[in-house]
Amino acid sequence: MSNVFLGAFPGRRLRRLRRHDFSRRLVAENQLTVNDLIYPVFVMEGKNQRQEVPSMPGVYRMTLDLLVKEAEELAKLGIPVLSLFPVIDTDKKSLNAEEAYNPEGLAPRVIRTLKDAVPELGLLTDVALDPYTTHGQDGIIDEYGYVINDITKSVLVRQALCHAQAGAEIIAPSDMMDGRISAIRAELEAQHLVNTQIIAYSAKYASCYYGPFRDAVGSASNLKGGNKKTYQMDPANGDEALQEVAQDLQEGADMVMVKPGMPYLDVLHRVKETFGVPTFAYQVSGEYAMHMAAIRNGWLQEQPLVMESLLCFKRAGADGVLTYFAKHVAQWLRDEQLSR
Repeated sequence: MSNVFLGAFPGRRLRRLRRHDFSRRLVAENQLTVNDLIYPVFVMEGKNQRQEVPSMPGVYRMTLDLLVKEAEELAKLGIPVLSLFPVIDTDKKSLNAEEAYNPEGLAPRVIRTLKDAVPELGLLTDVALDPYTTHGQDGIIDEYGYVINDITKSVLVRQALCHAQAGAEIIAPSDMMDGRISAIRAELEAQHLVNTQIIAYSAKYASCYYGPFRDAVGSASNLKGGNKKTYQMDPANGDEALQEVAQDLQEGADMVMVKPGMPYLDVLHRVKETFGVPTFAYQVSGEYAMHMAAIRNGWLQEQPLVMESLLCFKRAGADGVLTYFAKHVAQWLRDEQLSR
């Protein structure tokens, strides 16, 4: 902000512009629209089944037939992108995560079906191995349980290619392996998939806020109290996030993600200010669970709370937010528009 003297009371009363609804709207520095929303969904095998995630009230695992109906509704609401997270059956999990790149696996089948049913809805697919491994880690491990970077990277390339060939427009590596963006980008180029976008989870922290998500995809029990601190970032570090983002951009990422969201708004702001590239944040499962606990106990009001939380992301510099509240927010924004 400029140091130029702007005036003093009473000539300058900062409350003047807050007096009326119209003037507050007129001078608002940031806006939240449906175009800012990415909606995560959990999909499982079977037919006509819906299971609520106990630690995420209001969020469901659902089978593909029900997801198609959900996707049609999301498209009508104007939500631009749906983020897919598969729930893999236990008998399909393995040490080397072979199911991650099976062209007839759950994820590619879901992608093909959704692109046929709702072609206007963008599909973002998670590229990481934790749903597919028997140990719940995001990669291939050695005899000591350490995730091996380069072997994991080669599997991630096969997974990304599988998703892109099925029709996913956005590939989202969330694994935090070194060098995976350049390897994936090179393979996409080699296969003439030059317009497939990559949104890199560049600043993904080893956070306590992921617990409900791991319940949802069924990796929590496999992890068995383990952690991911040898590849996800230390919550103490901010400068390192800028190095991670810079490297991913140099390797071919089109967009970058900061995860978790609200506890890391400072990182989000620094990334946007430093690089000026499309920057997103993930309002993760733990954030959602905390909000819902307060809402369901009557401690906080749902709509104003959720809208404020997402506007904070925009103020910090996010171009969009991946949030489990996306569908509700799109409905609220539509209703508000219709009421005017």
